Amino acid sequence: DNPKQSSQIPVFIRILDINDHAPEFANYYETFVCENAKAGQLIQTVSAIDKDQPARGHRFFFELVPEFAVHPNFSVVDNKGN
Repeated sequence: DNPKQSSQIPVFIRILDINDHAPEFANYYETFVCENAKAGQLIQTVSAIDKDQPARGHRFFFELVPEFAVHPNFSVVDNKGN
């Protein structure tokens, strides 16, 4: 909570879609990472929705783009729950 010791950085998400409506995040996410976060610590869980049919049949995959997946500061784990 000390503005002098904080910084912000945007994270860009590339969404690939094959039908009428693009997937969207299920919520607005604003994530905070504290300086004492431990390696392997869960930082944020995200979920997606898609307005296309079938409502319960969509399967989403989240992954780092290949150019940042070699030595990332963050990792993405698919919990298989959209």
